[in-house]
Amino acid sequence: MPPLIRAMRPQEWIKNLLVFAGVLFSGRLDQSGAIGDAVLTFVAFCAISSAGYLFNDLRDREHDRRHHEKRLRPIASGEVSPASATVTALVLAAAAILIGLAAEPEVAGLVALYGVITIAYSLGLKQLVIIDVMTIASLFILRVVAGAVAVGAHASEFLLICTGMLALFLGFTKRRQEAIIESEGAEGETRPVLEHYSVPFLDQMIAMVTATAIVSYIIYTVDSPRVGSDMLATAPSVLYGIFRYLYLIYDRRDTRSTAAILTEDPGMIFAGVTWVGTALAVLYVFN
Repeated sequence: MPPLIRAMRPQEWIKNLLVFAGVLFSGRLDQSGAIGDAVLTFVAFCAISSAGYLFNDLRDREHDRRHHEKRLRPIASGEVSPASATVTALVLAAAAILIGLAAEPEVAGLVALYGVITIAYSLGLKQLVIIDVMTIASLFILRVVAGAVAVGAHASEFLLICTGMLALFLGFTKRRQEAIIESEGAEGETRPVLEHYSVPFLDQMIAMVTATAIVSYIIYTVDSPRVGSDMLATAPSVLYGIFRYLYLIYDRRDTRSTAAILTEDPGMIFAGVTWVGTALAVLYVFN
């Protein structure tokens, strides 16, 4: 993959699939216009998120060069020049807003807000304990809201709460992975905010958000706005996915990125495929 493309981190675009929650849960998968708007929203968030990654890596390139893994990033390694990364980030940000406008003006506003939050995260929020993970969670919620707005649907409050809790779950488990690596004496400088996180504290946070995510999703499925309690059939896949992720982090001590675990682990792929299949069956076949 060309260095500039790698710097845009396309493997992280899987997170932007959340924008399709709106068209899926609103029952509009049979409407080409709604699907088109959802696709445009997805592309817009891929562009703005890649612009954010480029901006972040530009600011952190000196620090990344002292890290045992991050020094291999295209910008830190010198494969991509700061000038090229800057121009690409600006072009991607502008394109993201224009694509958002093509879907829905409000989507463009949400895309721009995503960009602002991403910049704030890179400039300082990522140095603030707990706030760093909460900021990341807010970006996940924005994706769901934008996807619903794009197709004229209403995002259930419990669905947004569940999305936020799952995002916090992924964020705190990621911090735990990094804290474990740091405790084992990894070479080079690590994420500065890790000095404020201890493994016992992260374990408490993970336990709390895991329980809240599960409960909020169960409540959502019991009273789904469109099909009522029939959505409860999707719960086993969600439970297995969460439990599998915890198994990989705690028992297998998996240190891969979140995107890599979600897309490469057979168990996580199984959870995702069965969830999508069950949701489609409940929403479009049996109702």
